[in-house]
Amino acid sequence: MRGEKQNPRVINKGRLLGAHCSILGGIEKAAERGGALGCSAIQLFTKNSNQWEAAPFTLKEIDAFGEALKKNGIETALAHTGYLINLATVDPEIHSASMKSMRLEIERAKALEMPYIIVHPGSHKEAGEIIGILQLVENLKILLNECGGKPTILLETTSGQGTSLGYSFDHFVEVLARLDWTKDIGICLDTAHIFQAGYDISTEEGYRNTMNEFDEMIGIDYIKVIHINDSKTSLGSRVDRHESVGKGHIGIKAFELLMNDKRFLKIPMVIETPKGTTLEEDKKNLEVLRSLIR
Repeated sequence: MRGEKQNPRVINKGRLLGAHCSILGGIEKAAERGGALGCSAIQLFTKNSNQWEAAPFTLKEIDAFGEALKKNGIETALAHTGYLINLATVDPEIHSASMKSMRLEIERAKALEMPYIIVHPGSHKEAGEIIGILQLVENLKILLNECGGKPTILLETTSGQGTSLGYSFDHFVEVLARLDWTKDIGICLDTAHIFQAGYDISTEEGYRNTMNEFDEMIGIDYIKVIHINDSKTSLGSRVDRHESVGKGHIGIKAFELLMNDKRFLKIPMVIETPKGTTLEEDKKNLEVLRSLIR
């Protein structure tokens, strides 16, 4: 007979720590997998990440998800949009499909009572960064007007691969300034992505300089979620490849600093590190992070 499951808050030493969890077998399965990992926070795709559309949730599915969160002691569930959405494109067909799919993603996150929905800023596809930023801003204005800021849309930092926006803090300044620094938009900081984009967080000095730069340019309070990933590629590579915590080019020091940064004690942190066929890899990465908390 199994012993009583330990409270995730205790396991994670009071932090909102967890992993991106699969919805294979049903939306509630993400919460069950998170529970098996001892997560106090999880992230998930609310539908197939490589499709534009999905059937609406049934009340049964919504209830099952809510019950699974409670049963497993998960305090926060985060939505991540699918990979097809591009809010920076000027291509009429892709733009139309992206906006339709983004509205669907927002509806699904709202139905599941999720506080945040994370989306990549998008790719300008050779139209130029300024054009891409302006397109992104106009689309965000429309979406904010429609959803009223619930859930809060979080723009994720990127590695800058291809023509992707979001690899420079300047991009977020441009977007937020054109949105009057609304609090209905936030930032999801990905450690691997900012490192791959050229922000060296691998040393204590580099970590502090990077966070101070973000704070001065944007405001540290705009960071609402952190993706904790090491990098398979080198500093400034602009190539997006994740690695297990402490085993990549970033190294363990940055994650020790991050886990003990008082500014982020109440912010959900989730790993998107390489997975195997079981939960073992996620377990190992979460154990490493827990061991770093002082």
